[in-house]
Amino acid sequence: MVKTSISLSIALFLTVGGLSHTHAADKPIFRSSNSSYRSTSVNSAIDTSKYNAKTDTIGQMMKALQKFKTAKDSINIREAIAVPNLSLQQIVKGHLAGLYVQEPNGEPGTEQSMIIQGPSGILFSKKDIYALQPAVYLNGVPLVQDNPFAFDVQKYDYNRVGPANNLLAQVNISNIQSIVVVKDPFELAKLGPNAANGAVYITTKNAKAGVRDISLNSYFGYVTAPKVYTVNGEHENNFRRPFYQQYASKEQYDDYSLYLRDSTNLAYFGPSNWNDLYYKNTPTFSADLGITGGNDRANFRFFGSGTKNAGNADDTNIDRYNVFFGINMAPFSWLTVSSNVNAVRLDRTRNKSLRDRFAETRYIPDLSTPLSPNKDNFGVYLDESKKNVDNNRTTTLNGNVTLRSKLDKLTLATSLIFDYNEGVRDYFTPSTLMDGVSYISTYFGYNQRLIFQNTIGYDFEFNEDHSLDLEAGHVYQGDTYKYNYARAYNGPNDYVKLVFVNPGAPGDGYLNALNAGNFYVFRYIDKEVNNLLSFYGSARYKYKDLFSINALIRRDGSSNGQPDSRWLTTPAVSATYNLKEQFLKDNNFFNQLSLNAGWGRNIRIFLDDRFAAGPQYRTESGWYEEPTIPGYGGLVGINRPYNSGFIGYGIKLPYADRTNISLDGTFFNNRMNAAISVYNRNDKNQLVGVPVPLESGYSLNYKTGMEVNNKGLEFLLNGQILQNQDKLRWNSSINLNYNKNEVTALPDGLTELINGDNKLEVGKPITSYWIYKNQGIYNSDSEVPNGHTFNGIPMFAGDPRWQDLNSDNRVDNNDKVLEGNRIPTLIGGWSNTFSYKNFDLNFHFFFATGHKILNQYQSTKYDFINRESGNDITAVKEVSSWQTSDKELSYPIYNPWSDVSPYRLDQDLFLEDASYLKLRSITLGYDFKNMPFLKNSAGNFRRVYLYATAQNVWTLSKFSGVDPELSNFNGVYDGANLTIPRTFVLGLKLDL
Repeated sequence: MVKTSISLSIALFLTVGGLSHTHAADKPIFRSSNSSYRSTSVNSAIDTSKYNAKTDTIGQMMKALQKFKTAKDSINIREAIAVPNLSLQQIVKGHLAGLYVQEPNGEPGTEQSMIIQGPSGILFSKKDIYALQPAVYLNGVPLVQDNPFAFDVQKYDYNRVGPANNLLAQVNISNIQSIVVVKDPFELAKLGPNAANGAVYITTKNAKAGVRDISLNSYFGYVTAPKVYTVNGEHENNFRRPFYQQYASKEQYDDYSLYLRDSTNLAYFGPSNWNDLYYKNTPTFSADLGITGGNDRANFRFFGSGTKNAGNADDTNIDRYNVFFGINMAPFSWLTVSSNVNAVRLDRTRNKSLRDRFAETRYIPDLSTPLSPNKDNFGVYLDESKKNVDNNRTTTLNGNVTLRSKLDKLTLATSLIFDYNEGVRDYFTPSTLMDGVSYISTYFGYNQRLIFQNTIGYDFEFNEDHSLDLEAGHVYQGDTYKYNYARAYNGPNDYVKLVFVNPGAPGDGYLNALNAGNFYVFRYIDKEVNNLLSFYGSARYKYKDLFSINALIRRDGSSNGQPDSRWLTTPAVSATYNLKEQFLKDNNFFNQLSLNAGWGRNIRIFLDDRFAAGPQYRTESGWYEEPTIPGYGGLVGINRPYNSGFIGYGIKLPYADRTNISLDGTFFNNRMNAAISVYNRNDKNQLVGVPVPLESGYSLNYKTGMEVNNKGLEFLLNGQILQNQDKLRWNSSINLNYNKNEVTALPDGLTELINGDNKLEVGKPITSYWIYKNQGIYNSDSEVPNGHTFNGIPMFAGDPRWQDLNSDNRVDNNDKVLEGNRIPTLIGGWSNTFSYKNFDLNFHFFFATGHKILNQYQSTKYDFINRESGNDITAVKEVSSWQTSDKELSYPIYNPWSDVSPYRLDQDLFLEDASYLKLRSITLGYDFKNMPFLKNSAGNFRRVYLYATAQNVWTLSKFSGVDPELSNFNGVYDGANLTIPRTFVLGLKLDL
């Protein structure tokens, strides 16, 4: 309430204070400005059109690079519009130095990851990825994302409950003016705690004074079915035969899988043509319209679009609808009012995979008989699956309202910023697919962010050589996350499907499902609120065009911190030195050369509010196999959080310290520009679960004290290699990033810490795998050392020869090593554009190397004995498992019945090189604007661009699976995710 009063007071002051000023009608109100940005909000009244050719940054945010034309971390929007990307992650992939994008699933609309300059914390599960994501700003609105607290009520973490849509699929490239990655320590410190992991800053196309602009972009094309080599039961029998011939007893032969015994069974030994029903060439299309108009006193922009982005498998797709409206008004010469609103709806048709269905229903049937590879039998299953209901919808509304006053050298601004998104999922599975038991679930959840922000600035100009800009600001941010989730088993019939009813239901009262005696309903409700209050002051001193220095002091307080650790001071400083002006003024080789150095600190907000409470009670009445359902006769009540872990006092807010030094310049008569940067980031006071004695009853004790270091080198190079206006022109750009991370400290001075199947060790990468070293096979009992065991289990012929590092004749956790890296150490991209007259050809490569993948798909395939008998969800065989590849590796023939589980995943036997090089897109286009029939028409055509684009064209990799990008976020490849489709579109871009 206090904050609201402050905002209203400043707005009133702006109105009253301006009454003494008259409007100069002969001067334009909306003028471009080259000054630094003053706040996290966007002054959309500023017309930045004349800077578009030089920089795509908002408010000239990247001070070190803003003057060097294309030597910057920003997207070439003109080229990106022709590529049919759906999400922000797909748009920026391979284009921005230091930004690693992982697209683990080709299913449209699914969640994807971005990590800037290395991971700041652990990455052991799907839940961990949420804490590593950068802030994304859309017109100054820091977009609120899904909170991982919903995983607390899930047994499996393949997908978050709810629609699980990618919230960054709301970004439509046709309405974007610029996309910039922000890594400068000073700028990130100014953005505040939201930007602790870096930031991606997006600016939509603005309203412009006195300019009418109409733009249309539309494309139509197809995503293509992949070429697969299908197999049937004969292939599976041939695969299993060596194991049985070498190790099986008569009893084990007698237990041979039933579906593989009868070679006359056409369901498994007939034609393997399931792919005809599973993979399809599917249409994809989009159309959008943007209109800009107005005058010096008021102008506006409207944008609307509709997109269907299709997958090539399992009938997956997503429909997206965008509406944007922005308006700028100048009631007085000293006052501007700017506002924009962005609304998006996402409707997704999800996959029908067994794994995702079993994870949602938490029910795993008998897995001894998989789906048939024959399309006639598989078609029967698909027909039955049509009884399913799976509605997924996300609705988003965000925007801001800004009042800005310029009173001589004094600038005042106040902003209201908001972002709201809600997700709904309705799900139903009939009893015919669940052994006679139907399943229903419904989810509603929302994420909400509201920000009030005030700034005041004053510009001192002592003389032509010296200037000083001062600014102070105050920000309040309130975040709310809530969900209602219910699931139920054993409904009275399959006619009531939660959101509609099938006709023809027999009997009376079939609609009253809750009266059914055996209808088991489980309900989950949770809500979290996080408030953030910040004050800051900054100064910028500039001496001629030679030297500038920026300083910031910020005080941030978070309600998610404990009472004695809710506030933290975060300073920052940066300096830029114009080397060209100082030392090379008469040098004709360098056109510009500048050195920039900066240091800054950001606090990191806990995503979960329970860490603020200290010791607490929760409602945890489940057990290991089912964490949310009480056992037989169990009573739900409050108890200590034994399952989730103990939270004590003394938990401090984590923070990140950054240092960056960059050298950038232009040369060869402005034809080439380059930038090289070295950076170092220390993430301190990180929270991590520390193992405790079993006698305590707790699974973990959460403590702060973990520190992670990321250091690296970045390089950008852009060049106009050929620039003859009437002949062939060639522009090329490349970006590279090398990153190294390691754990530098653990809580209580520990040097190592075990977290489930993972281990952290000081001096080792935080993203390493903890695995056994495989050295072959014991071919006979005589090769096994006398008394040699694996975790106390005697070893025999046919068992793996795992390395006994400490030579104690016992292989156990003490012999596991930290090896490999889940995140690439070297990433980059290379773009080229060739132009001849009105033709142009663009292609884009990107690559990643230095990381590895644990191939769970092969581990499960070879461990068929244990998996099929254990009914484990990792043993689920999708219909897509009936295929093979010439890249598949062969492994030693171990005894699959051995008690040591020879094909366990946690060994380097299944650790593979995940490096790849991809041809991401090729676009060929022609601009018809100079054609006589258009020149002679009444319309003023600025661009009539016809283009053809191929996307996801080609991949080069040693990885034995389908695609190394398709590993899960924790680096485990299970083969369950859909392939990233190859897409071909034909489009038209029209500008009037």
